[in-house]
Amino acid sequence: MKKDTVKRLLRYIGRQKGLLFLSLLLSAVSVICSLMIPILVGDAVDVIIGEGNVDFDALKTILFKGAVLIAVAAVATWVTATINNAITFRIVREVREELFAKITRVPVSYIDSRDNGDLVSRMISDVDQFSDGLLMGFSQFFTGIVTIIGTLVCMLIKSPVIALVVVVLTPASLFLAKFIAGKTYHLFRAQAKVRSEQTGLIDEMIGNRKVVTAFSHEDESLAAFGEVNDRLTQASLKATFFSSLTNPSTRIINNTVYAVVTMVGAFLVLAGRLTVGSLSALLGYAGQYAKPFNEISGVITELQNALACAGRVFEVLDYKWEEPALEDVTDFVPKGRVTAEHVAFSYRPERPLIRDLNIDVKPGAKIALVGPTGCGKTTMINLLMRFYDVNSGVLSVDGTDIRRVPKSVLRKQFGMVLQDTWLMEGSIRDNIRMGKPDATDEEILAAAKSSHAHSFIRRLPEGYDTVLTSGGDRLSAGQKQLLCIARVMLCLPPMLILDEATSSIDTRTELKIQDAFTTMMQGRTTFIVAHRLSTIRNADCILVMKDGDIIEQGTHDELMQKGGFYKELVLAGQNG
Repeated sequence: MKKDTVKRLLRYIGRQKGLLFLSLLLSAVSVICSLMIPILVGDAVDVIIGEGNVDFDALKTILFKGAVLIAVAAVATWVTATINNAITFRIVREVREELFAKITRVPVSYIDSRDNGDLVSRMISDVDQFSDGLLMGFSQFFTGIVTIIGTLVCMLIKSPVIALVVVVLTPASLFLAKFIAGKTYHLFRAQAKVRSEQTGLIDEMIGNRKVVTAFSHEDESLAAFGEVNDRLTQASLKATFFSSLTNPSTRIINNTVYAVVTMVGAFLVLAGRLTVGSLSALLGYAGQYAKPFNEISGVITELQNALACAGRVFEVLDYKWEEPALEDVTDFVPKGRVTAEHVAFSYRPERPLIRDLNIDVKPGAKIALVGPTGCGKTTMINLLMRFYDVNSGVLSVDGTDIRRVPKSVLRKQFGMVLQDTWLMEGSIRDNIRMGKPDATDEEILAAAKSSHAHSFIRRLPEGYDTVLTSGGDRLSAGQKQLLCIARVMLCLPPMLILDEATSSIDTRTELKIQDAFTTMMQGRTTFIVAHRLSTIRNADCILVMKDGDIIEQGTHDELMQKGGFYKELVLAGQNG
């Protein structure tokens, strides 16, 4: 899994070839300048050793060269850091755009089966963690590798013996860093998972603050947050503790390398095989050689966290689902005949819901779906809109299997008003126009009047130009539902779905809207889902559902005369 993640990241990095080449080039310039400094220091030592042997002219030249090299290295380092930032944020932007596009395209079943907080955490927190690790990797990893190679070359030139000592002792540091890094990857992945749980809990508590307060659930919410926060603390402590072992462990080995170089170099000086200046240069190289290992050990820790988070992001990007083989009917303008032939469906294979559904709805008919909670009413709507596809059987409109119709084309033929309203951030005018983007202001006004939303809209500070936040928090539940009704009345598609469409509206307004609905439904196939049986008395056909099956069907009067399950529902509602 980790190898696949690394390969995936390298593909993203490879798309920034120009900036990557420039970053590597400037890193090399910075390192070369840094590698020249110990040579100059060694030369400076050699021209001042011995009584009366100080060569001031040579010393001035050395100092000038050193100043130039330091300046060039500083500029190269600054430009490299800027380029690395650009590379990192381009990659992160690309990943986040792909992730958001993926989430907008996956089936509703994918979203329904996952916690919203987990998806938000992958989109925000995990991508941020991935960004931080990537940035540190670019900032230090490349420079560190070039520094290690450069210092080894310089040490080989100065003293092959000391270079050999360094090469022999280096694998111990690499082995230790790799061992600890392998352990921390799983710890960081566990940390990311618990963090997503915490994000989900916070999102749920804030989004349902009124419900929490209404039921005095504050203490339970605090306890739940405390529990997940404690688990996050433990997961973070474990990940941080084990990852923090990398740096001090490698420092011990690298300091040992430095000490060995010092001792071997001292013996070589005494033997006359090295000058004091050359030993100073070699000690400088030994320090430079050890520094990248210390930095890279820290980078490895961040990279483990980044890889764990990137892996969670790629899990979403790699999600695959089977689309129906046929989606070839693009010119689709139905009259509204809906048929279901031996339709079976279940959200989970082990829990069958709809087993053998058969219906034949004529164009323009008003069909009501009634039954106890969980009987399959909303599932029927999900199947009609292709939020889910049937497991077996055929659900068709005007004789065309809806699986042959692209979802974007099919959904334009339905107008939906649901119990759960949805408003976007923007003006009221824009929210109504969503149903028909090219609608004129006159058409919007007419739709608002038909839905009885005009009266409350004109009382708002800026009328139709009043800007709503996402979700329409400035409006009551009833007002939001009226806007959704206006949206459908504006576009007037050939088929309608009304799922508890007036559940949040007062009785007086509901009576007025029922008249508007009656006009709107004329000539349009309409599916009505309602718990209040009074709203579906005038339906052409009432389908009574229980445990996913249609057990009764007919008009209100016919079903009452049968004295079956429908009559029980009506009497229970009247007595309630």
